[in-house]
Amino acid sequence: MSTLLKFFSLTYAMTWTCFFAAASVSGGTAGFRGPLFLLGTIAPSLVALALTAWADGREGAQALLGRILRWQVGVRWYVFALGYMSVVKLAAALVHRAVTGVWPRFGETPLYVMAGAILISTWVQAGEEIGWRGYALPRMAARLGLAPASVLLGIIWATWHLPLFFIPGTSTTGQSFPVYLAQVTAVSVAMAWLYWKIEGSLLLTMILHAAINNTKDIVPSAVAAAASPWTLSSSPIAWITAALLWICAAGFLVQMSRADSKRRLYSPGTAGVRLYSDP
Repeated sequence: MSTLLKFFSLTYAMTWTCFFAAASVSGGTAGFRGPLFLLGTIAPSLVALALTAWADGREGAQALLGRILRWQVGVRWYVFALGYMSVVKLAAALVHRAVTGVWPRFGETPLYVMAGAILISTWVQAGEEIGWRGYALPRMAARLGLAPASVLLGIIWATWHLPLFFIPGTSTTGQSFPVYLAQVTAVSVAMAWLYWKIEGSLLLTMILHAAINNTKDIVPSAVAAAASPWTLSSSPIAWITAALLWICAAGFLVQMSRADSKRRLYSPGTAGVRLYSDP
């Protein structure tokens, strides 16, 4: 079994088992967000670290963890990570206003609460980012190229969340999975592009991940009382957001495809932080 297949198989098995077990124990109440849920959420990174330690020993696992502390990158990348989803959402509101003549509903969470949530949850995102971007993306890019890998990883990443659309008591229960898949795949492209540009800093992808989670409801896309995850969303904002994310993703894919064409790939192992050499 290939390393990537092991990673995805073990990650899915661990996460889905924990999610459904947690839901069964709590009966879909707030208790669902307990230790089992947390364990399922950080499964990608636990599996990545275990496989890295098995293959490359303690030094390999430490090198993978060390990417979390790579903070010395340009200020513009912090601005991008913190503001990307906010800009997309506000642009979606403007498009909605231009097309329909009315403003969409805006969220009521104060900006200082969003900022605090981003600060706190950034570190929680290590539970995913060590696995998705730190472990899987470089190995997929070495085989497929960075641009195709970013799209395929997005599909896998979105589908990993699927149980949360059927388990009661989550923020995505009953919501449209097709529109979620479209949005998350586009976000995966943006995250791969950022990871490439900043030469493997997981800290910045963690910040971007946290900012997306905590600013997406500046202009909410969720449909009230949604009950069928397989239907298409009836929320115009959800589809406008997906379209704008893909317009951005198209630009990122063009840049990464040009790098792919040079095929100057670094090793996907513990030293392979930088995916491509400079032109």
